[in-house]
Amino acid sequence: MAGLTSSIVPANGLPIHRIALPGTRALTVLVAFDAGARNERPEENGMAHFLEHLVFKGGEKYPTYKDVNETAERLGGVLNAYTSHDLVAFHLTVRAESAGPAIDLLSDFVGRPRLDAEELDRERGVVIQEINRAYDQPSTIAEYLIDRAAFGDHPLGRTVLGPEENLRSFTREGIVAFRERRWAGPRGGVFLAGNLDSLPAEEELQERFSRFPALAEPEPYVPAPDFSPEKLVETRDTNQSHLRMIYRPQIAVTDVGERAALSIYSTLLGGSMGSRLFEEIREKRGLCYSVYAVDHASADVPILQLGSGLESAKTIEAYTRMREIVDELRDEGPTEEEVARARAYAAGRLVLAFENTNAVARYAANQQIVFGEDIDPDAAIAALDSVTFDEVREVAAGIADNLAVAVVGPHEAGEF
Repeated sequence: MAGLTSSIVPANGLPIHRIALPGTRALTVLVAFDAGARNERPEENGMAHFLEHLVFKGGEKYPTYKDVNETAERLGGVLNAYTSHDLVAFHLTVRAESAGPAIDLLSDFVGRPRLDAEELDRERGVVIQEINRAYDQPSTIAEYLIDRAAFGDHPLGRTVLGPEENLRSFTREGIVAFRERRWAGPRGGVFLAGNLDSLPAEEELQERFSRFPALAEPEPYVPAPDFSPEKLVETRDTNQSHLRMIYRPQIAVTDVGERAALSIYSTLLGGSMGSRLFEEIREKRGLCYSVYAVDHASADVPILQLGSGLESAKTIEAYTRMREIVDELRDEGPTEEEVARARAYAAGRLVLAFENTNAVARYAANQQIVFGEDIDPDAAIAALDSVTFDEVREVAAGIADNLAVAVVGPHEAGEF
């Protein structure tokens, strides 16, 4: 599927990765850094995301948000960004012929942001509204609670948006200091994924991405804590409850094959309409509309998360049965047929996702910056295809009966 991948490294240490995808007319330009929320100090919580917003206010060549947005639109491009616990990333997807101007735009306002003090105060109110909107959504609160139940006061247990009081205290000096501390070239990367036919020459690529300053490598992240799960409930007088559960799988998170086996396990558990959770919790028992299982791996810790949105009166039954299904898979193992089906579904889903150049660029950024691994999307598909039944059985056997629980609804923690 993918073509040649190649890399060059300018003097600032920011590697430029090129990933050719035959058959597409699009190109995604993505720049990312190891500068997500897990790298914040307690008083900085929310700063990585706030900085993401401020960067869009303009650079040197494109000095205002209007210049940035209108230039992206003239290119017919889709411009966006995201901040997670692991990464902050900025990406622009355009038709391949617009590669040069797209790279010029993104490298300018991301590499040389003005971070104007007046814009800072204006955007502060916007992000506070974003925080308040999140707390109006019970499903979002459940996500916040489960992170805290699984990780406590560790940075992985804090929200990416941060608390309102932090946003009100951030200064331009503090934000600039965070950027200079975390946005180092060797802990970031440029990812050019898609049709590379119109890319500028290497000399021009290096010149454009040399707009990012050369910075000292940042301090390492705070290691994930030992698993000391809690059960947290936000009691609300509602008819609908939101249930979240986190287990910590016993896999080597730095092993590509073991992560792939965990993905297939989570797929057969609750990643498709043929999964055990969907069939049992929704179809047979009619306990909910939504039920799922998903795996995630940060640099040093894997998680398995289960979730459901359901009628409050059915929450305890669903919670009990969901735990029983995990227990059954641990004690009895999956069947060979469901492993084969889940493997085919997981690999096929990834193939379809990788038809999108943005998805490939995001995958490559996570692979390179979080794990320091191969960025070839074909390798990810091959890793899923090669997982054996015994490897999935071993993952299932390693899901201990020890879990964090979070619920939003008319409940008390003692019910769980």
